[in-house]
Order: sequence, then C-alpha cells, then structure tokens
Amino acid sequence: MIQCVQGMFYLSVLVAFAACNAPPVPLDDIFIEKTFVPEQCVRAVKVGDYVRYHYNGMFPDGKKFDSSYDRGSTYNVFVGKKQLIEGMDKALVGMCVNERRLVKIPPHLAYGTKGYGDIIPPDSILHFDVLLLDVWNPEDGVQSNTYHTPSACSRKVEVSDYVRYHYNGTLLDGTLFDSSHTRMRTYDTYVGIGWLIAGMDQGLLGMCVGERRIITMPPSLGYGENGDGSDIPGQASLVFDVVLLDLHNPRDGIAVTNQKVPESCTRKTVAGDFVRYHYNGSLLDGTFFDSSYSRNRTYDTYVGRGYVIAGMDEGLIGVCVGEKRTITIPPHLAYGEEGTGTKIPGSAVLVFDIHIIDFHNPSDSAEVTVTYKPEECDKQTKKGDFIKYHYNASLMDGTSIDSTYNYAKTYNIVLGANQVVPGMEDGLMDMCVGEKRHLVIPPHLGYGERGVTDEVPGSAVLVFDVELVEMEEGLPEGYMFIWNEDVSPDLFTEMDKDDDKLVEPSEFTDYIMRQVSEGKGRLAPGFDPYRIIDNMFSNQDRNGDGKITVAEFKLKADEAAAHDEL
Repeated sequence: MIQCVQGMFYLSVLVAFAACNAPPVPLDDIFIEKTFVPEQCVRAVKVGDYVRYHYNGMFPDGKKFDSSYDRGSTYNVFVGKKQLIEGMDKALVGMCVNERRLVKIPPHLAYGTKGYGDIIPPDSILHFDVLLLDVWNPEDGVQSNTYHTPSACSRKVEVSDYVRYHYNGTLLDGTLFDSSHTRMRTYDTYVGIGWLIAGMDQGLLGMCVGERRIITMPPSLGYGENGDGSDIPGQASLVFDVVLLDLHNPRDGIAVTNQKVPESCTRKTVAGDFVRYHYNGSLLDGTFFDSSYSRNRTYDTYVGRGYVIAGMDEGLIGVCVGEKRTITIPPHLAYGEEGTGTKIPGSAVLVFDIHIIDFHNPSDSAEVTVTYKPEECDKQTKKGDFIKYHYNASLMDGTSIDSTYNYAKTYNIVLGANQVVPGMEDGLMDMCVGEKRHLVIPPHLGYGERGVTDEVPGSAVLVFDVELVEMEEGLPEGYMFIWNEDVSPDLFTEMDKDDDKLVEPSEFTDYIMRQVSEGKGRLAPGFDPYRIIDNMFSNQDRNGDGKITVAEFKLKADEAAAHDEL
C-alpha cells in the first residue's frame, strides 16, 4: 500500500498523486488536475473537434500500460464521437493547445468489467498524463490575423498575382518546421492558381506590401492526413507568420506616381534623347539597393534605345527638366527572375525616385533667345570680330558654374578663333552691343562627354545669359594685317633703315607698329600683336635665315598662296 508521509512521496510523483490525492474509491466521475496551463488559450476543445495529443497511460501503482511517445506519433482522434473511452472523451473537452492534464478515469468510464485483453485488467482505474498539441474542426477555414498594417496600401494581393514573402512555419504548439528567414531568401510564387497549399493560397489574398499576419489553417487546407513526410505530421494544423515584401502581376506595366512637374516645361523627353538624372532605387518594401546621389554623379544615358532596363526606358519618356517622379517597375520590365545577384533579388519589383537634371538630343543645335535688343543696332558681330561680354553660366537645373560679374571684368574673345565652345560661338554671332541673350548649349557643342573637372559634369547641357559690352570689327577672313590706305611703293626701302638691303626683325617690327599707331594699317584685334608680326616676318623670310631680302619681299596681293604677309 502507498503511504503519504509529511508531504514526501514514495515511488513516482504520479503514483503519489494517485495514492495521496485521489478521491475516495469508487470514483463516480473522472478526476482532472491541470499541471500546466498556457498563458494564452485561443481555442478550447469542443465536442466534434479533432485533436492531436501525446499521453502516458498508467495504472494507480505507476505501471505504464501505454504511451504515444513510445510509438513516436501523437494520438489523433475526434472528440465526443465515441472514438475514445468515455472518460477520455470527457477529459479532453475544454483543453487548450500546450495544456497538460493528469486525468484519473474510473472503470465504468474506461474499459469496465471486461478490461482490454491482456493489457488492461477488468475494473481498472486508469491514469493518463495528457499533453494537447493540436485542435481543429472539419468546419474550420483559414484564419488570418493581421498584426501590422503599413500606413499606405495602394494595392492588395489578388488571384494570379506574383508575390515575394518571408515566413516562419510552425505547428499549433509552436514547433518550428520551416522558415524562409533561415534560408535568407524569400518564397516567391503565384497566388490562387494552385502553386501553394490551399490555406496559404487563401491566406495571402488581400495582403499589402509590408503587412504582417498570422495565417492558421486546418490540415484539410494544409498537408492533410499524411503531412509532408518529414517535418509536418499528418492531420496537423499549420501556423504561418508572414510578411509580404513584394507584389506584382504579369500583366503589370510601369506605374508613374508622385509627379512634380516644374511650372515651365517647354520640352519633354522623346526616344533618342540623352538624359542626365539622379535616382534612389529601392525594393517595394523600402529596402534600398542603389543611389546616384551616393556616387555624387548623375546617371547618364540615352532613352528609348535599350541602354537601360525596359521599365526605366519607358519611365523616362515624356519628362521635363527639373521633374521628379516615382517609377515602379515590375520584374519582367526590370531584372526578371534572376535579379542582379546580391542587391536585387529575382522577381523583384523596383521603385525609382528620379530627378531629371537635363536632357538633349544629338541633333540639337544651340538654342538662342534674345531677351533684350537695343533700338539702334547698326553693327552686328561676325567672324573675326573682337568682342567683350559678360555672362552667367549654369546647368539646366540652375546650378551655377561661373560668372564674369564675380571677377568684375568681361570675357574677351575673337569670334571664329575657337577660343570658346562651338555653341557659344554660334550664340554670339549677329549680336549688337548692349544686346542680351539666353543660350542653351547641348554638350556636343559644349564640353562634351568629359566636361570640365570639378566644374562642368560630363554630357551636361549649359545655360548662358550673356550681354555684349563692346565690339571691335575684325579683319577680312585670312588676314592678320591690312593697310588702311595705299601701300607705299618704297615699302622695302622704308623698312630698311640702315640701307643694307636687308630687313632685320627689329626693323620689320618697328615699321609695322608705327603704321598701326599712325592709323595707316591694322592688326587683327584680340591677338598678341608681336606674335602676329613675328608670323608675318617668318612668311616673308623665305629661306628662314632671319633676314628679308628684296627678292623675298612681296605683298600678299602678289602671292598665289594665302598666308599671313604684307
């Protein structure tokens, strides 16, 4: 006989429980002790539910007669459908998943006077240590519980959409059987067309990107009677903790949102234009993958010619300089099923926030707009003229490059002498003193693909606001010196001051400079006069001995070939 002494139990705890705490024999009903109750009990067993549980079955003396643990599988059965002994049918009602009960069942609610073969003698009281692992009902459907909703949800999952999501998959008792997080890769699939178990197909519908929800499904919508053969047992309820990262449909095109168009937009991009733009690139869940800002340089490309992904090619058509927009691109118009490797996963929707800095077309010429013209405009600039002008230079987005006003002096050039970029040459032609112009110069007429280090980016469109301050008329094309009056017939003699029949460089230079100072001749304006005179002397010095003889001396008008001489 088992004795209870000062609260100490002989034999096992279970035997002591039976000996010390059991009600008087015979029992009229089952006796239940709850040895563990979970903090949360979402659902309690009702008659008609299907349960999965583990148990140890013992006699009052502690001898074990049966155990589901020994068989390595739970006991699975409907409750209240007379598939169990009556006492166990009653004992399971009201239990929660992960609850543990010690149950004592009298013979008349167990195997009665007949017992059960050689295992359970007649009139046996039975003790069961029960742990409930799962409960569901044939009428159950999918249960979805959203515990995080994003602030913005422009679109929800529909049938035939393609989704990317992370999940943790557990049994109803919390046992983890699978996780996409441990593989560090999302689960990517179509929804509602049978690629998933039925419960997940249903549970993902209506989700927003960024939403988190718990999806619980009965085995009829999971892996059914047989489970998956490894981690998921048969007849198991499944619980998925899901976060949706991406969503698109194969029929999707690009989406353009958040457009901010400048008030003045005189031109929009077309296929074949060259565009400079900044961008931030992210996945649909906000994960950042690239930015032109971080490299401190724009992304420069032709549009509509296949130089960028198809979605960006399309999204950059019809934009204005200064415009900002968000372009959302489905994977079939981006990097497809393969992605790019480390930064962009396969089948990912891409989101680009772009800012158009400038664009041009290779066929563009310099754009000239007269903003002010004086009433009197008798003389206009032409090739060879020496001009002085002020300018403010900027990029198309308004970024200042340079200004002559900062130096309090004009910029001085000879038109047609390749002293400025070709677009500026064009923009300064046929201009009056006092006239003001607005010039837009494409890069192929500006500083080209390379730009100017630390000043002008490569392939940048330039904007100049210019004012012509002064103009000195140039010489006819091909001339660096001209006579203002008839040429002296004794020109060589006048140069040969020492009458040695040879003209030295100093004699030549002094003579030409004297003619210019007396107004008898003109040197081309805007150039170093001594370099012009040296060149003139070299052209007259046919044999290159540093002296000009009478035989070598000729006027330009007498020459068959055009070169700089008298």
